[in-house]
Amino acid sequence: MIDEYLKNIIRNIPDKPGCYQYFDDKGIIIYVGKAKNLKKRVSSYFTKKHEESPKTRILVSKIRDIKYIIVDTEADTLLLENNLIKEFQPRYNVMLKDDKSYPSIVIRNEYYPRVELTRKIAKDGSQYFGPYTNVLSVKTLLELVHKLYPIRTCSLNLTPEKIAEGKYKVCLEYHIKRCLGPCVGLQSSDDYLKNVNAIQEILKGNTNLVSDGIYERMIALSENQEFEDANKLKEKYQLIENFKNKSTVVSTIKYNIDVYSYDEDESAGYINYLSVHNGAIIQAYTFEYRKRIEEAKEELLALGIIEVREKFGSKAKEIVVPFYPDLTLDGVEFSIPQRGDKKKLLLLSTQNVRQYKIDKLKKAESLNPEQRSLRILKDIQKDLSLKDLPTHIECFDNSNIQGTNPVSACVVFKMGKPSKKDYRHFNVKTVIGPDDFSTMREVVYRRYHRLIEEDIPLPQLIVIDGGKGQLSAACESLKQLGIYGKVAIVGIAKRLEEIYYPEDSIPLYLDKNSDSLKVLQHLRDEAHRFGITFHRNQRSKSQVKSELDNIKGIGDETKRLLLKEFRSVKRIKLASDKEVEKIVGKHKTALIRQYFAEKGQQ
Repeated sequence: MIDEYLKNIIRNIPDKPGCYQYFDDKGIIIYVGKAKNLKKRVSSYFTKKHEESPKTRILVSKIRDIKYIIVDTEADTLLLENNLIKEFQPRYNVMLKDDKSYPSIVIRNEYYPRVELTRKIAKDGSQYFGPYTNVLSVKTLLELVHKLYPIRTCSLNLTPEKIAEGKYKVCLEYHIKRCLGPCVGLQSSDDYLKNVNAIQEILKGNTNLVSDGIYERMIALSENQEFEDANKLKEKYQLIENFKNKSTVVSTIKYNIDVYSYDEDESAGYINYLSVHNGAIIQAYTFEYRKRIEEAKEELLALGIIEVREKFGSKAKEIVVPFYPDLTLDGVEFSIPQRGDKKKLLLLSTQNVRQYKIDKLKKAESLNPEQRSLRILKDIQKDLSLKDLPTHIECFDNSNIQGTNPVSACVVFKMGKPSKKDYRHFNVKTVIGPDDFSTMREVVYRRYHRLIEEDIPLPQLIVIDGGKGQLSAACESLKQLGIYGKVAIVGIAKRLEEIYYPEDSIPLYLDKNSDSLKVLQHLRDEAHRFGITFHRNQRSKSQVKSELDNIKGIGDETKRLLLKEFRSVKRIKLASDKEVEKIVGKHKTALIRQYFAEKGQQ
């Protein structure tokens, strides 16, 4: 029940946009939220039961005080909310996890600015471009600008006073013509800054502007018959054109837009941002929000857009999104493209955010292999619509060749991995001839009758290698035992990898690349391998027994010695008495010869 103190606060909250803050009994902010209508939003926390949202219910139970801030516009509420979350990091708010691994290019705030790679962004007056998706793209870009424009790479403090004192000497970069020697006054500041300004345009994505200017100067020099200088400009022009062809130019139309995509899992929402300037991607940035309560994707995307616009100073008037965020911005249009270049951009952004999510998952699973197993089991549970997490799975397969030595195998997987000590073989007892259905009925009954008798836990999932017939036979045994419906059971057919459910003629087809199908295939293949191996052993024993084990006076050791020497019963028959006597002696040789003579095989 809400106490009178909180009721009084809620009664006086105005119907205006703003941010609200919830405090616990220690006076600590535990949640910050935004609202178009503060009164309605705050009231809803205390009037709803939140049955589908246990985390929200826990949050409400801890609220002891409420404060709020009124603002003028919805955009201001988002910006304020974002700032308050960053400052106080409330326990029940989403937390921004910034990926600081992406590199950027910086033009240093210096008298003779350096242009270099950095992973740290500081408020020091320098200009930052990026972040870029990988180090290779940054190095390619830096290599281009250094080839086009000779600027310094040293870290000397090149102030006019230091240069005038004559403290420095030119280095190798000067001698190989990659620097014009500003350290000793051989290049003026104005001339140096012209190069830096041209580099700025390239980093902004204005490569056309730079290349067009170089081309015009090249033509003018050529017309004046200054061919040597014209050729130098031609080399620069070709460098830029080659770079343009290799860079991610998405359209001949010079779009200036921001593109966002979104993905999520149970614990986090992931957002990718692409900045497109003059039709080229000049920025790529992916980050995540760790969820605290059941935040909607529209809310997280809105928070992400505000974060990016503040972080990178974006002023884009059009924003491409996969769905409309919970946000309106003055003078900004949100669009969901259905085709064309903007759709391609959205798909590219989507690929990036999904890859980020996959990479994060792989990294976590490499550090904690059990996490991967648990995720795969959850996927199986979801894909097969199981009630329980299938931590224990058993799979059955029959083996017989032309009806001889029918056997069956049961393999066991625990936590998604083979548990070989729990594998079991079955010699079929009640079935004569090649009858897969009856064989499956027998071995499934025997397996679970024994588990029930010995009070051993049953699996959460049974997999039958076969189609509807084998599955139905297995289900009959489960019904006899009284466990049908208590244990999930499916059949997997080999030809098209169909998954069959009991009493359902329509199969389920899983994604060929899904982990769920891979585990089921592994189960099926392992059961087949295990069954075939056992079947071969049984056949071999049967073949040897019919010939040698029936001879009185010939034991296992004698049989072993004979087969080791002659390799087969047929060769024993064809061998001379002397050859056999060398191995087992005269008495046993006589017994063998007598046996085969009586059988008419000699």
